[in-house]
Parts: sequence; C-alpha cells; structure tokens
Amino acid sequence: MRQCKGWSVLLLLVVLLTLGALAQKLPTRDEGLFQMQLRDKSLFHDSSVIPDGAEISGYLFRDTPKRYYFAVEEDNTPLSVTVTPCDAPLEWKLTLQELPEEASGEGSGHPEPLDQQKQQVTVDEGTELFTYKGNDVEAYVATSTPSGLYQLELLSTEKDSNFKVYATTTPESDQPYPELPYDPRVDVTALGRTTVTLAWKPTPTGSLMGQPVHYCVVINKEHNFKSMCAAEAKISTDDAFMLAPKPGRDFSPFDFAHFGFVPSGSSFGKDRGPTSNKISRMLTTKPKASDIQKVCIGNKNIFTVSDLKPDIQYYFDVFAVNTATNTSTAYVGTFARTKEEARQKTVELKDGKVSDVFIKRKGSKFLRFAPVSSHQRVTLFVHTCLDAVQVQVRRDGKLLLSQNVEGVRQFLLRGKPKAKYLIRLRGSRKGASTLKVLATTRPSSKQPFPSLPEDTRIKAFDKLRTCSSVTVAWLGTQDRNKYCIYRKEVADNYGEEQRRREQNQCAGPETRRKSEKVLCKYFHSPNLHKAVTTETITGMEPGKTYLLDVYVVGHSGHSVKYQSKLVKTRKYC
Repeated sequence: MRQCKGWSVLLLLVVLLTLGALAQKLPTRDEGLFQMQLRDKSLFHDSSVIPDGAEISGYLFRDTPKRYYFAVEEDNTPLSVTVTPCDAPLEWKLTLQELPEEASGEGSGHPEPLDQQKQQVTVDEGTELFTYKGNDVEAYVATSTPSGLYQLELLSTEKDSNFKVYATTTPESDQPYPELPYDPRVDVTALGRTTVTLAWKPTPTGSLMGQPVHYCVVINKEHNFKSMCAAEAKISTDDAFMLAPKPGRDFSPFDFAHFGFVPSGSSFGKDRGPTSNKISRMLTTKPKASDIQKVCIGNKNIFTVSDLKPDIQYYFDVFAVNTATNTSTAYVGTFARTKEEARQKTVELKDGKVSDVFIKRKGSKFLRFAPVSSHQRVTLFVHTCLDAVQVQVRRDGKLLLSQNVEGVRQFLLRGKPKAKYLIRLRGSRKGASTLKVLATTRPSSKQPFPSLPEDTRIKAFDKLRTCSSVTVAWLGTQDRNKYCIYRKEVADNYGEEQRRREQNQCAGPETRRKSEKVLCKYFHSPNLHKAVTTETITGMEPGKTYLLDVYVVGHSGHSVKYQSKLVKTRKYC
C-alpha cells in the first residue's frame, strides 16, 4: 500500500511537469544526452522540482508567482524547507496537495484522461501548512509529515528578485548550513583611517564537525545584509543568480544547451533581446570598488579590511560558507566609521541632527555641542545599539551628569546663554560600541526622536496573567506619539544576556516580522503623572514564554524601543 502511494506521488509529479512542458514551446534536444542528465537529480536547478538535499536558486518577476514541487514518498517523514530572499522581501506558502481518490491504489488501474488529471491537480488548492512574508531567511520544519506532493509558491510584490530554496527529508543528518557560534557577532578590534580589523568566533561546523568551511567578508556603505545572496544581488543586480556556475548545481536558467537542447529556429534567441548575449558565458561584471566588496579569506576568523576612505561609515558582514554544498550562514554584522584624515579630539554635533558614533573597546569619544542661539534647555538623546556606554556631560567645564547608559536615555540639561557642552563617551570592556546621539535646543514637536519618559521599562501585572493573555503597562509623555507592540515566542531559558547578544537595539519595527505585530495606537496625557497606558495582549499559548517590545515612533519616522520584557503565561487555569 505504501509503495503504491509513493508511486502515485511520483506519477502526480510527472503529470505536473508534463503539463508545464505542454504549455510552452521548447527547442529540440539531444535525447541521449537529456536522458543521461535527467538521472542526475542535482541538475533539476531550473525545473519545477526541488531536489532532496540540494539548494537551488531561482528568479521571480514582480507580481508573478512561481511554484515548485517536492515529493514525500512515505508517511511519518521529517521535512525541512528553507527559503532565502535575496534582494527583495518575498511572500511564500507551503501547501500539501491532495491526491486523487484513484491514486490510493484502490482504483480500477486504468489511467485517467489527461484533462481530468490536470483538473484535479490545479483546482484543489491543498492544505496550507505555512506562510511567511518578509526578507528574513525562514524555514518550515516538521518532524513527521504525511506522504504526498508539497507545493511551494513564491511571490515578489516589490520588484524582480532572486531567491534560494533548500528542502530535505533528512534534516538531522544533512545540516547544509554552517552553524553559528554561541556569540555570533562580528567585533571591530582595530580602527584606522583606511583600515578596519574584524574578528569573530569560528563556526562549530568547521572547527568541531570537520566540514569544509571558509569565510567571506562583505563591505559596503549602505546597510548590513541578512544573507550572502542578498549581498551578491547587490553586487550584480539582476545578474547575480548567474555568477560562478558549478556544473550540475548552479547554471544559467536560460542555458538550455546545458541539458543537450539545440535551439530551433531564430525566435528563441531573439525573444531574449540583448540578454541572449550573456547566456553563453559566465558573467563577471563587477561594480565599483567603492560601492561594495566581497572577499573570501579561507578559514581565518580575523581579517583587516584595507584601502578604505577616512571618516566614512562602513558596514561589515561575515558569512560562513560550506564549500561542499555552497550554502552559507550570516553572522550578526557590524558597522564602523574610519578615523578622520586630520585627527580631531572632538566631534561637532549639529542641532537636531542624529549622529552615528563608534567607540572601540575601552576607547573614548568626545563630542562638542555649541548652540548658535540662546536657549533655556538642551535635550540630549543617547541610544546605544549593543553594549552599555558611560556618558559624561560638562557645561563650560562644570560636570552636569555622569551615568552608564544602556538602551535609550533622554537627558534634559539646563541651558545658559552662549554655553558650550562637552560630551565624553567611554566604551565597554566587553567589546566595541555603536550608538546614536542627538543634541537639540528645539521644542519636542520638532525633534527627530520621539519624546520619552524617564522610565522606559514595561510593567507586567502578575495577578492579571492568564493561560492565553498578559496585561502590561508603560509610561508615555505629554506629546502625542504612536506606540506599536510586538511579541515573539522564545525558549523558556531565554535570558537578558542572550537578548543583548542577538538584538541590535537601534533596529526599528520595520525589521520585525508582520506576524509578531500585536497593535499600534496613539497615546498622550496633558498630566505627566497620569501618562500611563495599559494593554492586554491575547492569543497566547499556555505555559509559553514571550518577549514583548514597545516601539514609540516620532513624527519624522524615527523610532525608539522601550526595554524588552519577558513574560510567561500560566500553564494551568
């Protein structure tokens, strides 16, 4: 019975591929070469079939969905499907296609007409197992799945985009993606005017498991990347998925000659237009060196980036690459500003402008703020992205404050005519620090950052906890701001140290998944003593631990996150 069901899955898969072939006019082929290569499942790169245990690359045209199929031949089989968006967010869903009644092995044994088979395959949408929308590397993992035909549908609504898909029925033994170490951050260990030295902990995949792993470093001036294919897409835009083909694994989707096809007539090449000239060769076009660089350095975990420009902020990403499978995993990237050509002891702050500041381990940075007009007070925002920093502020030589800051702090300083403020920032002993600093004399309604209360903690009411909800409260201000709540289920042993290690506190709500959003609302109170709001968050599961975040969004779009709060629902009610 199981064998019959497995054959029915394969038969249905062949029917789908046959129907796809009938819908388009293909060139002729060398039948002998095609049959030989068809037996090598790693050559299914540009077909609708996802091979078991191999990563494939694909390309999506905007607003044009694409479907892939994966066959599971036996019941109670583990299944893992990983989708990696490259240069645009994707919408994708995984469904289990229902098999026809006659496919169970209890039918008459006579094949159905092709039209009826097509109708059964295309009309039935199947059982939806998983959906996702965003640009994170996301995976569907199940320890036991029924046999059947699984359909993966992908859609890009923003622009034409590249992506990668990996599927396997043996996730425990495969482990194609290199594992990250306990601390996945990239540290800046030395900083010069034209050089930056990076260091990171080695992946256990190479040091402990003995698999062939090397590291690639990507440098650019815009932002960090979540995957190496996203960086490669930036390097070569729409031709990134054709770079460095490997026989039988990563070749041009339009290179039909690889399968033994010989183009018939002249329409095939002409329809491609200017692009057809690129098909027959490997693309090696590189952008300007000043835009983005990718350097693969072998198995070293210390690297010095050279030939940089002074006083420029750069973003650095490190990827561990399994050379046997050509799959990769991204470390938590970092950024740093190279030193100025002419060394300055202080950095001038402009009124109302946010400045990105980098401080090396145990280092110091001096900032100077000199308002051009008379003022009654100065508002100072300090937003640390990773580790805590020590902040000292002097007004005309007089010490006004000295505090350790972690997360977001807002200080109100009494002003004086023609006063000058010297701000000293001292880095952490744990590692390099990055932060955002804003000093302004303007009213709060004109500030880029939203106004904050002195206490940015989230309060959870233990007596109001249930098996499916928690009630929390937080302080607001007299200014009307937008507050957005996000929740994320975490492991029971999730702690504050792990939260600081994994999360960049300067990241806004645009980096969160849509499924984690609870709600957004506006709130303020003319009476500062009554500026408190509560919210009951429902839809939780019993005995589960959640990480709650509240973002306050300013009028200009800048957002600040309150201190994260760990809550746990009751297990029994």
